[in-house]
This record gives sequence, C-alpha cells and structure tokens, in this order.
Amino acid sequence: MVGDFKRRLFVSVFLTIPILYLSPSMLTTEMDHSLAKSIGLLIFSTWLYLYGGWPFLTGLIGEVRARNPGMMTLIGVALSTAYAYSIAILLGLKGMPLFWELATLIDIMLLGHWIEMRSVMGAGRALEELSHLIPDTAERLVEGDQTEHVPLSALKQGDKLLIKPGSKIPADGQIIKGISELDESLLTGESLPVHKGVGDAVIGGSINGAGALIIRVGKLGEDSFLYSVIKLVQAAQAVKSTTQVLADKAAFWLTIIALGGGALTFVYWVLIPSGTLAFAMERMVTVMVITCPHALGLAIPLVVAMSTSLGASHGLLIRNRSVFELARTTQAILFDKTGTLTQGQFGVTDVVVLNKAFNEKAIIGYAAAVEQYSEHPIAKAIQEKAAEIWSVDQFKAIPGKGAEGMVSGHKVHVVSPGYVKALGIKVPTALSKEGKTLVYVLIDEKLIGAIALADQIRPASITAIKQLKSMGIRCIMLTGDNKLVAHSVARQIGIEEVFAEVLPGDKVQKIKEIQSLGLVTMMVGDGVNDAPALAQADIGVAIGAGTDIAIETADIILVKSNPQDVVALIELARRTYAKMIQNLVWATGYNIIAIPAAAGVFASAGLILQPAVGAVLMSLSTIICAVNAQLLRYSTTVESHHTR
Repeated sequence: MVGDFKRRLFVSVFLTIPILYLSPSMLTTEMDHSLAKSIGLLIFSTWLYLYGGWPFLTGLIGEVRARNPGMMTLIGVALSTAYAYSIAILLGLKGMPLFWELATLIDIMLLGHWIEMRSVMGAGRALEELSHLIPDTAERLVEGDQTEHVPLSALKQGDKLLIKPGSKIPADGQIIKGISELDESLLTGESLPVHKGVGDAVIGGSINGAGALIIRVGKLGEDSFLYSVIKLVQAAQAVKSTTQVLADKAAFWLTIIALGGGALTFVYWVLIPSGTLAFAMERMVTVMVITCPHALGLAIPLVVAMSTSLGASHGLLIRNRSVFELARTTQAILFDKTGTLTQGQFGVTDVVVLNKAFNEKAIIGYAAAVEQYSEHPIAKAIQEKAAEIWSVDQFKAIPGKGAEGMVSGHKVHVVSPGYVKALGIKVPTALSKEGKTLVYVLIDEKLIGAIALADQIRPASITAIKQLKSMGIRCIMLTGDNKLVAHSVARQIGIEEVFAEVLPGDKVQKIKEIQSLGLVTMMVGDGVNDAPALAQADIGVAIGAGTDIAIETADIILVKSNPQDVVALIELARRTYAKMIQNLVWATGYNIIAIPAAAGVFASAGLILQPAVGAVLMSLSTIICAVNAQLLRYSTTVESHHTR
C-alpha cells in the first residue's frame, strides 16, 4: 500500500499542473466559460478525482458500510463536494469552481498518508524472523552410524540427531552422546557459552560449539521453547493494537462535527428569505473544505518526517510513529544486560598474582600461549590481553575444564576452578563473589595466578543511566544471566533494581507488573529472549547490533548500539511533540475565525469568506507548519550525545 500511495501521489502532482494552469485566478469570483478550458478542467480534474482520490473514496464507502465514519469519510465527502460543486459551476451555476482546491487537497492528503504509512510496522515480520533461527533440515541418525538429511517436518519425538560443531540445534531435545558448549545467548540471555554433556537439555535455535553431539528429539512444533516465544510476541502485539480504538473514536466525532456543520450551513442559507441555492452551496463547500485543511494534512507528518530523518542521521531508527510520540512520557526503562548495557564480549578485568616469582605479564603470557589454538571467548579475551603470543608444544584440550601445553620447557595448565579444587589447592574467593569468570594458571603443577574475566560494560551505559535518573526515569535491569553477574554489572553502572535469571515469559510478566503501577514503560534489548518483552512494553527499543527478531519486534532501533541514545531518543520525542502541538495550533488556529466566516456568520457585517480566500489562509498555514517543522533540527540536542 505504501508503493500505491507513492504512485498515486506522483501522478496526482503531475495532473495538478494543468489544472492550476486552466483554473481561474484565486481572487477571481466568476468562471471564465471558455469551452476549451472547461473541457480541459473537466478531463484532468475527473481523472485526478477518480485516481488520486480513490483511496479516500473507497475508504468512505468502507466506513459507511461499517457504520463507523472516520477520517476517510471526512476527506471523501470534502473531495466529492468540491468536485460536484465545481461541475455545477461548469454547467452554469454562478460562482468559482474549486478544481484547483480539489487537486491540491488530494495532493496534500496523499502526501500525508504516504508519509504516515511508511512509519507503519508490519507485525507479522517479527514472527517470520523467528523461524530463521531454526535450520531447514536436520541430520538424523539411521541404522549404524549412517545419517540422512531430512526436513524438520519429518522429525518425530525420539529421533536421534547428529549436531556437528558450529551448527544450529534444529529442535529441543536431550544430549545422549558428546560434550560441547552451546551458545544460548540469543534465547536465554546467558552471556557465556553453556557447558553441556550427556543428559543435559538443549534448546532449538542455540548454536553448538566445538564438540559433536548426538541428541534425542524432545519437544516439537507448538510445544517447543521457540514457539512459546512466538506465542508471547503474538499476545503482546494483539494487546497493543487495541489502543487504535481511541483514535477511531476521535476521527468519528471530528467527522460528525464537520458533516453536521456543513449541513447546517447549507440549510440555514437555503431557508432564509434572502438566501439562494448557489450561495448556500458555496457556504457549505467552503465550510467542508476548510474543516479538512491542507495544513492539518501535513501538520503532524511534516514533523514526523523531520524527526525521523533527524533521528536516523544520528543513529535512531523510528519504525512506529505513535510509539515514538509516546516515548516522551517514559517513566520506567527496563534494560537487558548482555549485548545492551554490556558489549556481549569477554575481556580480562583482573590478573591475580598468587606466586611472587611471577608478575601479571608472565601469567597472561603463559595463559595466552596455551589458549592460542582455542576459539572459546575466554581464550580470545586472554589472547587479546597478551602483549605477545609465545609458542606452545604438546597442546591438549581438557574437555569442560581447560587446556594444557608445554611453554618454554614448563608444563602449563589454564583451567577452571573445578579442576584446581579437585587437586586440593585452596584459592581466593573474592573475585568469584563478584560474579566474574575465573581461570587459573598452573606451572609444573603449581598455582601461580588467576585471571578474572567479565562481559565488558559499554562505556556509554554509566553516563546513560545517570542522565536518565536525572530526568526522573526509573531504571531497571532485566536479564536472563545469573544473579552474581547481573548485580555486579548493575553496581558498576548505577542501577539499583535488578531482575536476574529471568526467562522470556517472566520478562513479559515483570513488564506487566511495572505497567500495572501506571507507569509508561520502555524495554531496551537485543536478543530473541527480549522479543516478547519488546512487544509487551509501551515502547520497544532494540540495540541495532542485536538479532533480526528483536529489531523487527521493536518500535525503535538504536543503530549505533549506544545506550546513551536512549536519552537522545526521549529528548527528541519531547521536542517532536512540542513541534506537533505548535503545528496543530498553526493549522487550526485560523479556524476560530475562518469557519464561522466561511459559514456566513459575519455576512451581515459584510465579511464573507470566499473559497479562494480560505484557500490562501490554508496555504499560509501550511507554509508556517512546514517552516516550523524544519526548525526542529535546530531545537533538538540529539547530536550532542554523540559528541560528548
């Protein structure tokens, strides 16, 4: 439909040119009855009325049939009245035709609706993206060690599947053979790959690590974890759509007032002794046209277009206009942790020396040498910390516990706390209490040090939380990660309220709890586990570097993955709303005088508003609205958040 409105707009603008050329001067009160001009006006105007006005005319018919008149009824009646009245002038009725007014009114309304529809989000796309997490086929085990590739629809509960390293899990199930680490961050919010062995459950859509697995299929279709997420998204989106009822009611009463005002004007001037049919028709048409002015057609879309463009140029992608407008009233913001407040990447935070014969550089050097052949996130973080990578011989992985190798003639182990504990070696516990991940370095079976790692906090997170608090907004962390990690990150960032180890369904429930307090709620996240929460929240904001499903579910996207852009978003929404109110005042303010004058209230004083004069007022109002919308770029501070 967006493409259809665009085509109709361009064709209508093209047809408007000859109509403006053939129409009488705006200040002329009589029609030039040149046959050639009349035929030309009739042809071009009829074409424009039927083609450009078609969406509004069909909308009028649909609303009337549904007995629910709204904005389409108002626009359709105004267009039809102007068209019929103009044809009557061509046939001999005294007055000036409104063909040029009809043409420009269609152009403005098409432009406004086109701009508006471009911001409409397709709710179904979010659910479509979910299906992409599951591979199209699975590798099923048959007799012996043979495998066959089968579509997911052919899978049955109890089937055995081979999961190769690096591949996606095609269905929920249980491991019956093999050891590996699974990346479940997109599904559960867990920042670390999760160690999995025989008997452990796996979730369809998670990504296998370096080990090969054989799983037995458990839940399929509607019973699967992923499908439960889909149902949560559907339910939240359905609830949100009911707010459209309020807009429909407002359009209904506006239509009743406009149609009633035009009808009363016509009846009054027909019934009074001095009235004439031509004058009554002219008054009614003028009232109808002014009630649906050009400026009102652009007052809001112009500001939206400017704010959308301004936001996009600074990393704020607005996908849902009405929700963006609501963002100015945000009272509580719930942040996902992994990938939102943090970078979703491990980094070394501490190096603890436990043997005075070695320093921090040596501990990192030995650990990096052993870890240089590993693709594990912890190994990569240690390698990045090392100044140089030494050579290693006799490298050997210790499944689920770490790795070992010979470095400079010494046997080096880089292992988990469990491995050290099994050796009976006592280790400090302070860092583990902070929720950090620890690995220990042993040389020749002696403990020399520990390396603490944690998900790296985005530098902008601390500043963003501080600014949001100064704006009186309640900040909450909502994460699927464990409590120790969540509270540690929250303390560093400055967030007091934390909900950790929360599943997708629970995230939605937490948001509902906040909403039940009467607070306008924003959710900021990036993972699949955030999608239902993004849909449930009054304002859903996705980190641009996150998953497609989160982006498609969200109303607004932070392209630069900068939490500080949440502050910029709210400030832009507030300034945008102020401009909208100003434009509405400019667009409708003149009606206080124009509508009564158009109806002939001041006729006894000699003040009669002609359609052309009313059009001039509307044009002036439109220009003022356009200029005022442009001023938005000079009144917003969105850019400052990227230059601090």
